[in-house]
Amino acid sequence: MNYHWNWHIFWEPSPNGTGNYLDMLLSGLVLTIKTALLAWIIALVIGTIVGVMRTLPSKTASAIGFCYVEFFRNIPLLVQLFLWFFVLPELLPRTAGLWLKQMPNAPFWTAAIGVGLFMSVRVAEQLRAGIGSLPRGQKMAATALGLTTTQAYRYVLLPIAFRVILPPLTSEFLSTIKNTSVAITIGLIELTGEARAMQEFSFQVFEAFTAATVLYLLINIVVVTAMRFLERRVAIPGYISGK
Repeated sequence: MNYHWNWHIFWEPSPNGTGNYLDMLLSGLVLTIKTALLAWIIALVIGTIVGVMRTLPSKTASAIGFCYVEFFRNIPLLVQLFLWFFVLPELLPRTAGLWLKQMPNAPFWTAAIGVGLFMSVRVAEQLRAGIGSLPRGQKMAATALGLTTTQAYRYVLLPIAFRVILPPLTSEFLSTIKNTSVAITIGLIELTGEARAMQEFSFQVFEAFTAATVLYLLINIVVVTAMRFLERRVAIPGYISGK
């Protein structure tokens, strides 16, 4: 049986009554961006804390950071989302569990936090590598100036390390955007979810997922272009090859 292509399907009214099929996909795109941005903020904050802990001279802090990384890195993202969304409410006291189940936009918050925690270990490892790549003289100079460990990280090590690892962080941000598609399994109707809904309503599967692919590519192009501009602005000569 030959497949009937229909590229005009995007301008036909959608069954949910909110516009046409293109509006459906664009609303999913907006939700994807919101989820990815919140997840990335969580990943950066927690990843920075854990990454610093892994480079501290304290064995206790290093051990805690190591356990955190190994826990979240070795459990697939899909399993983690299932644990947060389906299992955690059952393990908490009944009142807290019911609150989680009835929380507005629960799939959105679960996806953002789950993806954020999953990506935070990647940020932590990138930061650990970045700090480890810095000359020992950087930290020794900070100590010689009388800076505390906190001040040394805040004013010397972290500003330079983040500039060094900015290119790999770009890849991690793109991975964060793509990982939001897994959230369809817990009921978050983001871009992939809207594309799936479109093909179920219209039976135009190739058009739906072709459009979703193009939208993902456009997001990636925007992110890569913006990050390359940022890399050029903050690059430190001698630390990144070709800069």
